[in-house]
Amino acid sequence: MSLFKKVDELRSEFKQALASNPALSDLERLKQKYLGRKGVINDLFKQIKDVEADRRGEFGGLINQLKTDVQDLIDAQVRESHSEEQASDSLDVTLPGVEYTRGTLHPIESTLRDFKRIFHRLGFAVAEGPEIETQWRNFDALNFPPEHPARDMQDTFFLENGSVLRTHTSPVQIRLMLEEKPPIRSIMPGRVYRNEAIDAGHYCLFHQVEGLYVDENVTMGELKATLELFCREYFGEAVKLRFRPSFFPFTEPSSEMDVSCFLCGGKGCRVCKQTGWLEIGGCGMVDPNVFKAVDIDPEAYTGYAFGMGIERIAMMKYGITDIRLLFENDVRFLKQF
Repeated sequence: MSLFKKVDELRSEFKQALASNPALSDLERLKQKYLGRKGVINDLFKQIKDVEADRRGEFGGLINQLKTDVQDLIDAQVRESHSEEQASDSLDVTLPGVEYTRGTLHPIESTLRDFKRIFHRLGFAVAEGPEIETQWRNFDALNFPPEHPARDMQDTFFLENGSVLRTHTSPVQIRLMLEEKPPIRSIMPGRVYRNEAIDAGHYCLFHQVEGLYVDENVTMGELKATLELFCREYFGEAVKLRFRPSFFPFTEPSSEMDVSCFLCGGKGCRVCKQTGWLEIGGCGMVDPNVFKAVDIDPEAYTGYAFGMGIERIAMMKYGITDIRLLFENDVRFLKQF
């Protein structure tokens, strides 16, 4: 058999072996047989010396072309085998479906959004401020006397430079009244801090929404009407609202706000401690001393302010018994919302 004919036969033999669609392991063995250091193509190169001198170049070219063709065909078959395996894996119809969980709003964020939506409809803008405040904005401008217990280290986080972590969002009211001329109508949502022992009902940080309305001839009646509209919108038309006399340094007169317990309908239960009422916040008319601190004439303007704790209301609405659950990021708890 001539060596030229042997090249043609090796080509035919290789194509026939490849036509059977061998597995990847068989392709590797086929590659070693033809292209390995001891493979048949390498043997052909060793036989170039046996070819007539004037045809050695032609014979060498045929061997090189065979080597290139074999390598290209094997590489193409390997790529095709990998693609088939991947397609087979991705299209395995026997596998169970993949369940994609859907995220929802945190109950605190959901409650904040409800507050903003309702008060926006009542004509209130939204104002925000820094969480690190001066003692003047956090206490002095709000008519807290020097001996007030809220200044004690047990209630307030004091920083080395004399600033404090705000204990309420009322400093934003001071900023507003310093920067804007009446009329002012805005709510102030945000995070506040108290140096308190942590238990089921208390945490070292929580969220508040405070409101402020300053204009000529603002009355306590307008305050009550605003809060009643809010409560009916948020808790439902059947809710009842009551005001109890109280004291806050920055409002005079001052009141605590209660709503009828929506769990028992006011009959008395464990949540409302058998009273039929749930406390939701405080309110009152802005004290004239606060107006004087921000250079607003208390003879020309009056105003009201109110504040509510977001966590307290979220816990009431969703039946949460431990405030710590709202801050622990436990997925088992959060996915219920």
